[in-house]
Amino acid sequence: MPPSMPAYRTRAQRFDDLVLDAVERIEQRWGRQLKGTEFAVEDVPPSNPAPWEHGGVPLGRCFPSDAGQPTRIVIYRRPIESRCEDPLDLADLVREVIVEQVAHTLGRSPEEIDPGYGER
Repeated sequence: MPPSMPAYRTRAQRFDDLVLDAVERIEQRWGRQLKGTEFAVEDVPPSNPAPWEHGGVPLGRCFPSDAGQPTRIVIYRRPIESRCEDPLDLADLVREVIVEQVAHTLGRSPEEIDPGYGER
């Protein structure tokens, strides 16, 4: 599909769409608690791991509000894509990573955030 066509979407744009879909789904139920929380996508995590991260490449991170900055949940596209075999698997993993990060942010279990969590 040529880039000038409306249906043309890059892999990164399709990934962003998956993130937006997952966030919208969660915000329907938890929007009030997530008010002010920012969601972002980065290609890869920074090379310096957080002090609580042990081994492996993180798929997402939550940054609590600090010094006037809002809470921010960041999802890392390339590590997630590298673990998926097909578009359905990718959508499921994106949803799971976002659910886990939201659960961490709100101090709840992933199953409480999304009752369908883990049904992959």
